[in-house]
Amino acid sequence: MRMDPVSLLVGAALLGAGFVAGRLGRGRRTTPPPPVTPLCGCGHTLSQHDTETNTCYAELRRDTYDKRGRWSGHSWVPCTCRQYVGPRPVDEVFVPRVLPPAD
Repeated sequence: MRMDPVSLLVGAALLGAGFVAGRLGRGRRTTPPPPVTPLCGCGHTLSQHDTETNTCYAELRRDTYDKRGRWSGHSWVPCTCRQYVGPRPVDEVFVPRVLPPAD
């Protein structure tokens, strides 16, 4: 069985191009993804939520308007979310509590 020299050259060129592209592509280093922080539906982290009452301690900036409807600045109001809906940390899921709950 004889091979055509043109197809051998085309195959060698494709092999070489793939090898070079793989070497150049491997040279670029990607940055690691940022660490995942558990977020509530309101956008706040788990550390700002009470685990027993599910209340959020964060404050939100709201626009305020005067009686005529003109913008008069910002005011800080407490976040109204009542439940953390994000992922739970692994130690809370798989490890039992060491201390009894405080009464």
